Amino acid sequence: MKLSKKAEYAMRALLAMARSPETSTFSIQDIATREHIPLKFLEQILVVLKNGGLLRSKRGVGGGYQFQKTPLRISLGEIIQLIDGPFEPLACTSLADQPGGKCECGITGGCGLGQVFGGLRDDVNGWLTRTTLADVLEREKVRQPMSFDI
Repeated sequence: MKLSKKAEYAMRALLAMARSPETSTFSIQDIATREHIPLKFLEQILVVLKNGGLLRSKRGVGGGYQFQKTPLRISLGEIIQLIDGPFEPLACTSLADQPGGKCECGITGGCGLGQVFGGLRDDVNGWLTRTTLADVLEREKVRQPMSFDI
């Protein structure tokens, strides 16, 4: 299972923005250049994030995108949900939650495989919901080498 390139780019763009003061305005061109994201693709992504309530756009000179929501409270799950939709590893994972639903294999209530992957879905969604942009930025700080210039 792999996230889409679109979801990866969305997370990278928001992380690039979150490294600056919260009230900063970012041009699409600057983000695209800094993060090596194709400009046209990034435009589409930022519109989705804006429509999802994470960003707002500012027109005119000095315009661009700003955070609508506090960036360090944005979860990876919110971003992925907006871009890729819900995480459903198998079509029948949601059937375990629906009385009388049948899998493609014909088992009412969802087959064992669907139930197992439903548990995985819940675990993954829980982790993605708890993990924020702040958590990712904190990990970056740990990995950056220390410099003791004199």
